Amino acid sequence: MAQKTDDFLRGAVAAHQAGDRVQAEKLYRLVLSNDKRNPEALHFLGLLRAESGQLDEAAQLLKKAIRANPKSADLHANLGRILSLLDRSHDALQSYEKALALDPDHPAALINCAGTLLNLHLPGRALPMLDRLLSREPRLQIALHNRCVALLDLHRHEDVIADADRLLAIDPHDADAWYKKGMALAALRRPDEAFKAFDGAYAGRPNLPGLEGRRLHAKMFICDWSDIDQEIARMRRHVQEGLNVTTPFALLPVSTSSAEQLRCAQTYIRHTHPPTVARAPSGRARRRDAIHLGYVSGDFREHATAYLTADLFECHDKRRFRLFGISIGPDDRSPIRARVAGAFDEFLDARNLPARAIAEWVREKDIDILVDLNGFCGDGRTDIFRLQPARLQVNFLGYPGTMGAPYIDYIIVDRALVDDDEQAHYSEKCVWLPDSYQPNDRLREISERRHTRREMGLPEEGFVFCCFNNSFKILPEVFDVWMRILEGVDGSVLWLLECGIAEANLRREAERRGIAPHRIVFAKRLPMAEHLSRVRLGDLFLDTLPYNAHTTTSDALWAGVPVITCRGSTFAGRVADSLLRAAGLPDLVTASLSDYERAALRLAGDPAALAEVRHRLLHNRATCPLFDTPRYTRHLELAYAGMWQRHAQGAAPASFRVEPL
Repeated sequence: MAQKTDDFLRGAVAAHQAGDRVQAEKLYRLVLSNDKRNPEALHFLGLLRAESGQLDEAAQLLKKAIRANPKSADLHANLGRILSLLDRSHDALQSYEKALALDPDHPAALINCAGTLLNLHLPGRALPMLDRLLSREPRLQIALHNRCVALLDLHRHEDVIADADRLLAIDPHDADAWYKKGMALAALRRPDEAFKAFDGAYAGRPNLPGLEGRRLHAKMFICDWSDIDQEIARMRRHVQEGLNVTTPFALLPVSTSSAEQLRCAQTYIRHTHPPTVARAPSGRARRRDAIHLGYVSGDFREHATAYLTADLFECHDKRRFRLFGISIGPDDRSPIRARVAGAFDEFLDARNLPARAIAEWVREKDIDILVDLNGFCGDGRTDIFRLQPARLQVNFLGYPGTMGAPYIDYIIVDRALVDDDEQAHYSEKCVWLPDSYQPNDRLREISERRHTRREMGLPEEGFVFCCFNNSFKILPEVFDVWMRILEGVDGSVLWLLECGIAEANLRREAERRGIAPHRIVFAKRLPMAEHLSRVRLGDLFLDTLPYNAHTTTSDALWAGVPVITCRGSTFAGRVADSLLRAAGLPDLVTASLSDYERAALRLAGDPAALAEVRHRLLHNRATCPLFDTPRYTRHLELAYAGMWQRHAQGAAPASFRVEPL
């Protein structure tokens, strides 16, 4: 009988290797009919079922094989791989660790365990495994690729570039290596090199997920406008076709359609952060006076989000809300970091924690409403929200648009951003605040230092138009308007933020439009208090479209510099409209670029009219809703209370308006 079993097993393995799955399964089952605990037959039949997509059955077969032969590293490693395919990463990790306990140098267990750790956002634990593999096989490409992923997650961008170059020395056409190198260079604010790297990836594999958008975004950062209209049109067409070609954030500067942005976000979520079945228990049974409110951000540091929200966190009514801060970004030990952390009842530094551990902390603290302050921006961690650890989840402030995620219940907006008939373009339910959606800090410091035009490189005489937006927001259509404005105001200059190689490109574009290159002046980056002080040297801030100035608008208004904007057709293109109305300056919102151009020329040519606007702005600053943080906080708390009341009553999320106090 034993001989017959061995013969069946050899025949099954031969059929399996030959690709005859039907015969292989028949013979494996014959073996098991004679010896139901045969570990080899259970193992190989499990692998066969996995190849056929029957992953649950495959996992059960391998578990039986392990009970029969618990000392097999191969069995534990293969079970881990199947559990990974079942999206059971933590269980897979345990299997890989058992395999490595039996054989510390098991190649498949090492590489797959490292990959699982990366999926769990544990790059520090993955790195030693990859290093062990590479110490034995320095040119192992999969290990080098995964090492790049780990290093990107750890913000070790120079090391990413070095490893990507090792990969490119092996294969100069390795599109994934070019892509990872581009990611690192973009993070290092070297957009010209990033564009070249993304271009290298695009030449080999244009369909790499997200590549088309990242390449175009880098190109826009350097203001390289060659074929820009065609490239924008091509990417938007791919988004509309449902292709996963860009991150939602990279679409914002080129998109004029909220419906298109929703489609992009839904495609991205489906591919990267699909929903799970988990959900926190109902709020009905829980009784307490304070709503447990959690804020998640990667920007509790020297960052615009921290500057906008610090006063908000401090103004929250601690009798009605218990505040939890979850930091998923770096600790820069800055004063603003300390201020933000001190405003919370509890503060978790979660930058090195996997999503499941953060979700468990949220559940342990019984958080009712969890607020995502990143969305698709910066160090966002949508993987936390897909686990649905809180009863309600909210998209707020960081990302100016819909997240397209079924597990995000609400988005905070205002009447300038989203019209009633546009709700269909948001997967979340809209909650309208009565003034602006954006909080501000009425305590923001402006340096007392008085900068001079000369030290800023500005002419002693002449009108100073300014715009301190990132260079990727500057598109040819708006730049054309800016150059016509400069042409119409003798001696005027345009003052922009320094932007590397983009500076030469913008000056070249100015010259093509008949404007002397020296009339564009670039400002070096300064600490925020110093920057706000020098902004006062500007006479009029010119906004961008289709992606407005956001925090940068508030900066200019806080410094006392009027802003001219053109109302766009999406959330990202209407933020300056929202802020100007809340500052009591609705007359600076225009409906078209031609109106925008006329308004800028009118104010530049009429010193009395400009002085009146500046006086009104400075007068309003102390009382207008935009900088009245206590009023803003009460409105936002009414929004949270309205969400919670519906939930506590067992009602589904629904859009509603917060009435002004």
